[in-house]
Amino acid sequence: MTVHVDTDRRPLVLIWELTQACELACDHCRADAVPDRHPDELTTAEGKRLLDQTAEFAENQLIVLSGGDPLKRDDLVELVDYGTDAGLNVSLTPSGTRSLTRDRLADLADAGLKRMALSLDGGSADTHDAFRGEAGSFEETVQAAEDARDLGIPLQINTTVCTETVDRLPEIRDRVREFGAVLWSVFFLVPVGRGAALDPVPPERSEDVMAWLHGVADEEPFGVKTTEAPHYRRVGIQRAEKEGDGSGDASGRRRRGGITAGDGFAFVSHVGEVYPSGFLPESAGNVRDESVVDIYRDAELFERLRDADELRGKCGACPYRNVCGGSRSRAYATTGDPLESDPLCPFVPEEYDGPLPWERADA
Repeated sequence: MTVHVDTDRRPLVLIWELTQACELACDHCRADAVPDRHPDELTTAEGKRLLDQTAEFAENQLIVLSGGDPLKRDDLVELVDYGTDAGLNVSLTPSGTRSLTRDRLADLADAGLKRMALSLDGGSADTHDAFRGEAGSFEETVQAAEDARDLGIPLQINTTVCTETVDRLPEIRDRVREFGAVLWSVFFLVPVGRGAALDPVPPERSEDVMAWLHGVADEEPFGVKTTEAPHYRRVGIQRAEKEGDGSGDASGRRRRGGITAGDGFAFVSHVGEVYPSGFLPESAGNVRDESVVDIYRDAELFERLRDADELRGKCGACPYRNVCGGSRSRAYATTGDPLESDPLCPFVPEEYDGPLPWERADA
């Protein structure tokens, strides 16, 4: 049974970037991560205040501790323990480095960690390590996945889709299955940070990948979701309608939206700035000055991002805008306007005759 969440009042997912420090130099890194921690990171006390505020959203509110590499902070276990005691559902996205030891994972499990997400961008050491910028990252990731399984920590695998990685998706899928992961989160590149130097897949290719991912979701024991590619939901609806799905799932998905930047999703930076997403770095306030709850609910930027009627271009004319809405982060990265059309989605509404986002990109 699906539980309805009013995303005007709370995010389904809140990300807290504990630090931008990381030993890796991944090709796609949003944060342009560096080896050393920033001196103005939220302190342990400020972090606990943020966790208390986050718990005000709802019981079992999901918060993901991210980075950089959150293991760079020596108070990580303390923060997981504190957040768990506050009633939060605490997850973690560490980097695949030597710091991710079995002992540290055991401490995190004891502190109440609910899920861990590891990144995998190739099915072998050669491809994954080249993308991650560090030899040995693949083996560290595999070992961490095995340790998580042994310790009873549910595992999520995150994968970046761009021209360099798209042909590797079948072999990565096989690894996700081997790991016993509960979810495969497939992130479609947004050109920010180091990722601006990478090439996104073309819109038509993205559509093919979406259809393939729906097949994976049907066949595999793990769940599949996309990040910064909400037209995955539109593809699913059209696929079900074309196949004459009599289960009512298509109409159900037409009524249910997912999450996009600022609508069901929020991001707190290492220095406390609150963004609609880590890939949409426009601040709506700082948790050092006001509650993250008030910022999420009342900031003008967040309110506009939650109103599908504010969307422009073909996204604004799209009949699927209330279940998709396009990637607001990609629109911002490519146009400077988070309400413009998402250039990754090839779908053009029948009656729309205005400018197309890829035409603007080619100009």
